[in-house]
Amino acid sequence: MPDPFADLLLRLRQDAGRTQEEQADAINAVSGRDTMTRREISRYENFENIPTNHTIGHIAAACGVPFEELQREAKAARARKRKGYANAGEDQDAVKRRTLLGGAAIGVSSAAEPWGRLAFVLSKGSKIDSPSAVALIDRAAELHVQELNLSARRLQSTVESHLDAITAALPRAGEHERALTIAAGETAALAGWVAWDLGEHDKADAYYKVTSQCAATAGHPPLRALALTYSSYGASTPKAKLEFLSQAASDVRGHGNATAAA
Repeated sequence: MPDPFADLLLRLRQDAGRTQEEQADAINAVSGRDTMTRREISRYENFENIPTNHTIGHIAAACGVPFEELQREAKAARARKRKGYANAGEDQDAVKRRTLLGGAAIGVSSAAEPWGRLAFVLSKGSKIDSPSAVALIDRAAELHVQELNLSARRLQSTVESHLDAITAALPRAGEHERALTIAAGETAALAGWVAWDLGEHDKADAYYKVTSQCAATAGHPPLRALALTYSSYGASTPKAKLEFLSQAASDVRGHGNATAAA
């Protein structure tokens, strides 16, 4: 019979609306390495293998659930596997396991979306090395350039994957936390613009809101200006558009904001 932990991993993937291949891709996006495969996901879900704590961290970030809770369940599963025990009856721990998703800090529906995982980690403290932080920040800028040449459909998964990568890095950001938060907001804003271009207006609004949250967390008004400018395209009236753009213009005044102003 399947182990409760294997069942938990299966439900995490299903609640995120992913195939096994898509789950592997999401984990690879978080880890920054192309090492996870559909076959390995299958082995986890069939209790043929249990992920290492390192991989557990990537799975937790990819699914938007607390690392410590998932790590605890993996430890219990390893103990059961050593004893050759696999879910022989319903105990209190198994009941707790079934409620892990419902008790997650961001909830099931938003856990399946990159903006939900970003909102979750924004509240965390932090270390990521300088080269890694610079690479994430530069990549966020590159995506805005790619937007000029790629269709929204082709760009969407790339942007959302990068947002996941920054999201995974934020709890370990240390001295780079503010710069990475700004890069996360820039990426989220672009993800919103791409979603709006694809007609996914509710999704776009969610991205713009978390962009503004990044701006507030980082104390960086030009980032809010980016969200407001993108949002103005979807405003219902000319007056509302003008209000968004007027606030955006105010947010980019001052030294060092020439690019944002442009």
